[in-house]
Amino acid sequence: QLIESGGGSVETGGSLTLSCAASARTFSGLWMAWFRQSPGKERESVAVISPNGGWTTYADSAEGRFTITRDNAKNTVILQMNSLNPGDTALYTCAAGPGYSQYYAWGQGTQVTVSS
Repeated sequence: QLIESGGGSVETGGSLTLSCAASARTFSGLWMAWFRQSPGKERESVAVISPNGGWTTYADSAEGRFTITRDNAKNTVILQMNSLNPGDTALYTCAAGPGYSQYYAWGQGTQVTVSS
């Protein structure tokens, strides 16, 4: 089970920190990712982190502004989002799986709204 939190409404240029809490006992062995989807658009991978946190990758739109980290002791993955703009408005969902792009568990999502 994955539970996201931290979404909300901010103005352009603002920051938000999203958190995803996982109940899996094997959390430290899972790849974790943040996805987002806005109305009328396909779901997009925003950031991915390897099981030990040593490797990350970001969508071009997130590179340099978003940072994904994880705390395996707390079964938590964090997405720090800075310099937000209206294009970042979306439902952000956490995902987990045994490999890169092999996600089998999804959260319900947390809404991020950025106003101009």
